[in-house]
Amino acid sequence: MSSEHLHAPRERLSKKTLAMHHAIVSLMEELEAADWYRQRADDCEDKALKAVLLHNMREEIEHAAMVLEWLRRNDEDFARQMKDYLFTEGDITELEEKKS
Repeated sequence: MSSEHLHAPRERLSKKTLAMHHAIVSLMEELEAADWYRQRADDCEDKALKAVLLHNMREEIEHAAMVLEWLRRNDEDFARQMKDYLFTEGDITELEEKKS
């Protein structure tokens, strides 16, 4: 998925919606890259190359975390859900029930 694949005409979307789209697509790409590096590292038998691949994976995770923080700062819905679910203890699926 990329920014060319909008589900509505670009001219009908707000600047905020476009920025959110860019952030979400970027987050997806960063997570996909982290997954690829992890898989390659698992499959790699060369210790030095494995270390490089894991370093690259961590860089992609850092980038994903930065985008998540941007989303939190720029969207109340993301902020609310992150506040409720991130850095919590216990069964994640029970947190929603406790909110009610």
